[in-house]
Amino acid sequence: MPQRTNILFLVPYPERRAPSQRFRVELFEPYLAEAGIPYTISPFLDAPTWDVLYKEGNSGKKIAGILKGYLRRIKNALWDVRKYSHVFIHREAAPLGPPIFEWIIARLWRKKVIYDFDDAIWIPNTSSQNKIASLLKANWKVKHICRWSATVTAGNEYLAAFAAKHNNNVTLLPTCVDVEQGHSKIKEHRTDSIIIGWTGSHSTLPFLDALVPVLKELHSEMNFTLLVIADKKPDYDIPALMYIPWREDTEIEDLLHTDIGIMPLTPDAWSEGKCGFKLIQYLALGIPAVASPVGVNRQIIEPGVNGYLAASPAEWKTYLLQLMKDTEVRKKMGAAGRQKMVSGYSTQSMKERFLGLFR
Repeated sequence: MPQRTNILFLVPYPERRAPSQRFRVELFEPYLAEAGIPYTISPFLDAPTWDVLYKEGNSGKKIAGILKGYLRRIKNALWDVRKYSHVFIHREAAPLGPPIFEWIIARLWRKKVIYDFDDAIWIPNTSSQNKIASLLKANWKVKHICRWSATVTAGNEYLAAFAAKHNNNVTLLPTCVDVEQGHSKIKEHRTDSIIIGWTGSHSTLPFLDALVPVLKELHSEMNFTLLVIADKKPDYDIPALMYIPWREDTEIEDLLHTDIGIMPLTPDAWSEGKCGFKLIQYLALGIPAVASPVGVNRQIIEPGVNGYLAASPAEWKTYLLQLMKDTEVRKKMGAAGRQKMVSGYSTQSMKERFLGLFR
């Protein structure tokens, strides 16, 4: 049995590929090393499988990659876990089926499990890409993993409230950015052409779809460019649409093209679980934002201070126009947003809270 802290991280995705994992786990690695805490990160999916998972075809590669993931988890749960004092599980140990691996680790090996999630993953969220897989997701397992865990870390108060129904030891851990190494640059707001920016993945693009009519109407009154940074190019009939494929090595520079960040959401239970990561990125770079008043957006955005909350098409248009027309307001709001992110949504501000999970 291990005599000192030694952590096994069970994560869904290959390292450096998925935002939730990068900003909730991987950005804290330097602090673990600094504290002298040994750890291992074990992804379920390897990079070759991840690269083809959401593309058409390659069925053989997908099946083989998922089977490799389950073999890796069997080894983790039955053999590797013995030498670790803590097991940190981000979202789930395996994507399909009941929580067998979590039960083995927590109940049979009696390891201290830290269970982390940043979405309302107990709610079925079916899309055209995951209809078949959703039948096997077993969303009901989330409450059981919460019960078996020593600690649950949740990305916002809505998620924490759910976890608290099943576990008395819940820690609120917002999704964080590194404001010294990564999100360290500040937007230079100028008076020339305006860029309204959105960043996300193919799974969240439908939220932006709903805002397209407003953006088209807005463009008829004032010229601007809509920048979309994603892993899929959108098909929007907007006169000035600029698409940049998401890449980690250019992520910050790409975002800095943005003058105003946007985060539309639909008012439903799934959106209540979102952790506002788009807003966190915008504000950390000194970019004011307009967002739907849903979930944690209401806590991150202080209307009139670092951005606006828009509940209707008319409000979206009004607030975007205000920011487009006033460079000084964008500078002022951007600075206020940056300050808020540094103090409460940065790895630097959350370092001790994260390390405290393993004491």
